[in-house]
Amino acid sequence: MSSDTLHSIMIGLLTSLAVVAAGAFSLHALRRRSLALSIALLTLVPLIAIIAGVVITSQFMFTAELRRTSLVWLAVTVVSVPSAMLLGRSIARQSVWEREALDRERSAERSRRELLAWLSHDLRTPIAGVQAMTEALEDGVVSSPEDVKEYAQLIRDETRRLASMIDDLFEMSQINAGTLLLDVGPVAVDDVMRSAVDAVRPLAEQRGVTIAVEGQHQGTLAVGAAAELMRVLRNLLGNAIRHTPEAGTVTVSLGSEHSEVWLRVSDGCGGIPDVELSSVFDMGYRGTAARESDGQGAGMGLAIARGLLDAQSGSIAVRNREPGCEFEIRLPAA
Repeated sequence: MSSDTLHSIMIGLLTSLAVVAAGAFSLHALRRRSLALSIALLTLVPLIAIIAGVVITSQFMFTAELRRTSLVWLAVTVVSVPSAMLLGRSIARQSVWEREALDRERSAERSRRELLAWLSHDLRTPIAGVQAMTEALEDGVVSSPEDVKEYAQLIRDETRRLASMIDDLFEMSQINAGTLLLDVGPVAVDDVMRSAVDAVRPLAEQRGVTIAVEGQHQGTLAVGAAAELMRVLRNLLGNAIRHTPEAGTVTVSLGSEHSEVWLRVSDGCGGIPDVELSSVFDMGYRGTAARESDGQGAGMGLAIARGLLDAQSGSIAVRNREPGCEFEIRLPAA
């Protein structure tokens, strides 16, 4: 092998190495860009390095063999680079999906741990009460008919509370698992609103709270599930009544706009701190940092309400509005 040929080969090899180095630098510079671009560049660099080395080695003498090689290189480039970009996009989409799935799994696991922690605390109180009252009856500490009847009623109330908490836990687990199936169809929202108001009116009268109904529209239809919408509305009304001071007013209003039907429940609770507004629909939220039980359940009512509305393609939001706060339900109009 002559020295000129060896010299040409060395120059061609150095040229190829320079192209590879430039490609590596480009890959490093584009590492935060799209994966498809990186894979396309990774495919293109070796091809450019090969053809550059061949051209330099041949000393730019475009013989018939070099032209045929160039055509083959061009054909390979036309096929491989678009394929590499498609592969990169596919991998990028899969990576995003996997990250989202992992985030959802971690969020669900965190929610389950928090739910179990809250329930273990909240279940302990009624169970301890039932156990103490049962032991009192068994040991004869309580013997008069009036006291026995009172203890039996207390045990019944605590048992119902436990059953309600267990039902909430089961429904919340269905919502988190995405297995909640509702009978969705046209719903007469005005009828649901009137029924919910009638159901909570005794509680309002007991607490000296007035319920005002505004904007009743006969035949207002939405796409949803009547039973679940009733449950959500009764939960919002019950919360509003309990947090509104005596002689206060809870207002329920109904309307529609932009192909949606809305329901609003306003109370006189004095408002929710702005830092807590984003946590209102979290499991266990009761408006206090300690999340202490108030005898009304495990603090899952609003979390369940949001899950039930999500399953109906609806939404729920809260905002402060004098003299308290306002919850708004939205459902697609039928």
